[in-house]
Amino acid sequence: MEHGKLNKVVMSIWECCELLMQYVDESDPDLDKPQIEHLLQSAEAIRKDYPDEDWLHLTAFIHDLGKVRLHPTFGGEPQWCVVGDTFPIECTFSEIIVQHKFFKENPDYKNPNFNTKLGIYTETCGLDNVTISWGHDEYMYLVAKGNNSTLAALFIIRFHSFYALHTGGDYGYLMNDEDKEMLKWLHVFNEYDLYSNSKVKINLEELKPYYLSLIEKYFPAKLKW
Repeated sequence: MEHGKLNKVVMSIWECCELLMQYVDESDPDLDKPQIEHLLQSAEAIRKDYPDEDWLHLTAFIHDLGKVRLHPTFGGEPQWCVVGDTFPIECTFSEIIVQHKFFKENPDYKNPNFNTKLGIYTETCGLDNVTISWGHDEYMYLVAKGNNSTLAALFIIRFHSFYALHTGGDYGYLMNDEDKEMLKWLHVFNEYDLYSNSKVKINLEELKPYYLSLIEKYFPAKLKW
């Protein structure tokens, strides 16, 4: 897979955050906020309610870093293929996926190998064994996994835009027991991801030392992207 080669650039998590300061996600409810502010607002809201779960604070802070694919260094991909809902491919497209009607134009929609409930998969095969549509979630998951991060929340990073699962309740038949345990934390996270916009101004320099300490704890100093 081209995106999984991680051969675009070598840089730190914080350097990636700084690149994202230039972008506003057109699909995000916090439309007038740069990405770094949305990330910090989400992370600080979780930190307030779950002070002892530092892994969850960092997960909130980095969950959208895959949107760096918008930057020219990473090919300047258009927003439509970087943001938005994600979903499994090579099995039936759930009717609760946003803009489901357009799947009728996809060749897989009529392919008998892919248009059944399980498609190429088996019941409870585990989401690690499922191919997910491309987006910023999948890219950041590949980066974290490919750089041997010790962060336990890669499930949240990979599936936070998989709304048909964590909000719609579909595709549960593909999950194994480990997925079901992590889904509980994804539900917690989801409460802070969207609509976390706060009137309190985020002080980036004040918060930076704390998040740098978490990055150092769970990630190498420099990552391949």
